Amino acid sequence: MRAGGERRGMEGMLDAAIIGMGRWGQTLVDSVQGRNDAGIRFVAGCTGRPERAADWAARQGLRILPDFDAVLADPAVQVVAIASPHRMHADQVVAAAAAGKHVFVEKPFTMTKASAEAAVAACARAGVVLALGHNRRFLPAVAEMKAMLAAGRLGTLLHVEGQFSGPGAAAYKPGMWRADRAESPLGGMGGMGIHMVDMFINLAGPIAEVTVLSHARAIDNGLDDTTAALMRFESGVTAGFATLALAPRYWRVALFGTDGLLELHGHEHLAFTPRDGEGWVRDFPKTDIEAAELAAFAAAVAGGPAYPLPSAEAIHGVAVYEAMIGAAASGSTYRVA
Repeated sequence: MRAGGERRGMEGMLDAAIIGMGRWGQTLVDSVQGRNDAGIRFVAGCTGRPERAADWAARQGLRILPDFDAVLADPAVQVVAIASPHRMHADQVVAAAAAGKHVFVEKPFTMTKASAEAAVAACARAGVVLALGHNRRFLPAVAEMKAMLAAGRLGTLLHVEGQFSGPGAAAYKPGMWRADRAESPLGGMGGMGIHMVDMFINLAGPIAEVTVLSHARAIDNGLDDTTAALMRFESGVTAGFATLALAPRYWRVALFGTDGLLELHGHEHLAFTPRDGEGWVRDFPKTDIEAAELAAFAAAVAGGPAYPLPSAEAIHGVAVYEAMIGAAASGSTYRVA
């Protein structure tokens, strides 16, 4: 969705508020604060535990407002970036749109397809830009993968593999919102695996059905640490997927075609293996993908290029997540609604 242009603050910058000042909210702010090329700066925000963020907010020049309603009532705030607990996203997006604020929201977008559709509709009615924070879409190596697919370099795509894992669950303690199973119903899916689902959609299109196993092998805080899935795309392409919430950090996505294999290890290391002939390995430059996504959001608000994650794909990602939760609970294959 695009806006027709937005009045900028001083120095041509959009004035933003951060909703949630935990680790990831701070990461978003830190990525652009003080950068003249970002088109956005943070001037305010709110958080559940302001005392924990007070020193950081002071260093970044942010006013901590009493609550979300106070942020929406602040005429100095033109856009909001939402990095709050997952289940708050849907209502906050709708409220921000009603207040005329453009919205950047962290993943998962919402927890159900119906609420995702309602959030998108609210932003459309209000004429505000809605952007979803799937930052891996901004990796140069991913752009190369998409270009090679489009050019037919892999032949017919047959299968996709992906894994996004890390050790985060070791730090989740009782009382933390991330340790609440309602916020993290499939272990690492909310924080990590949902990014790989979006990557699958970005590279291979809509997903038709999922079969999921999810359980705790090593942790006892009530969350799953091992989640694995088989998927089938609407095109007929198949996929294998895993996210581990208590493991070394790991990112990999691979595309298997009749004429070639593309495999991205980490964010920068891309390898191509053709069916015949010599392949290659390329290392791409490190990219600040949080700054890139926020700059793209700011450009869309200003009437520039549309944010490069269509609303329909944002809704579909939530529908896949919802189907995965149902498939894991039932032990059966779920169609994606």
